[in-house]
Amino acid sequence: MSGGIRVGFHGVRGSTPCEGAQYARYGGHSSCVTVDAPDQAPIILDLGTGVRALGAQMGAVELHSTVLLTHLHWDHVQGLPFFAPMHNPATTLDVHGPRQAEGDLGEVFAQMMRPPFFPIRPDGLAGTVRFHDTGDDDFPVGLAKVRSRWVRHVGPTLGYRVDWNGIAIAYIPDHGPGCCPDDPDDHVPQEILELCDGVDVLIHDAQHTMAEYGPKRHWGHSTIDYAILVAREAGARKLALFHHDPAHHDEELDRIAVEAAETSAACGSAEVVVAREGLVLDVAAAAHDRT
Repeated sequence: MSGGIRVGFHGVRGSTPCEGAQYARYGGHSSCVTVDAPDQAPIILDLGTGVRALGAQMGAVELHSTVLLTHLHWDHVQGLPFFAPMHNPATTLDVHGPRQAEGDLGEVFAQMMRPPFFPIRPDGLAGTVRFHDTGDDDFPVGLAKVRSRWVRHVGPTLGYRVDWNGIAIAYIPDHGPGCCPDDPDDHVPQEILELCDGVDVLIHDAQHTMAEYGPKRHWGHSTIDYAILVAREAGARKLALFHHDPAHHDEELDRIAVEAAETSAACGSAEVVVAREGLVLDVAAAAHDRT
């Protein structure tokens, strides 16, 4: 990782975690990604069940880290109490997430992590969680610069961009063009371009195939073809298809990988990878010349 950053995938599913032999290669945990840069703690993107797998690797270590939370749907938050470092009283997590109309982010989060739905509230964890209401903002996290922008989804939802030493990663796991019926299907909003412009890696919602999309367009997710379009319009170097539908088993994702690579190459878009648990992308600072 010398001179670059490492992007690790710990949960890649959308909507709900899933289990079975048919998910053995791509995995069944819900959304969680880490961005590791030298000389600072990892930045954690979302708190789906994949964060439990991340915590199992780390153990109950003392950790002082930042979470960039896209929204409060179950598949992005339910891993928090199972994250092993939170069992250490010295741990602190600064959680940036979308400000809510109902109150402070921390107060709203605690409405779903509380009895009788869960035995304890966030303040009952051994470690400390500090919530930060976030919207269209730009702020530092250690030596990295973070940009957050509102994106189209069901309920308040953010996408994020992380810049470090000339390298840029965009994370937009839930993005639903169909949430705005007046937008043409090929419209890429300015907010999305601000997050994705020239990034080295774009991690983007790709829950639906085109054949599946019609009756589900109001669910708040993208097609694989739309993710490829965003990557092309933004000039992204690599596209990681993410937030896989629970119905997309390993063989289906293998097929998607081949078709998406062909589609992207044909329209001059980015190199495509299909995200899977355990995938690590090493992104080198010298891999391009950013102006």
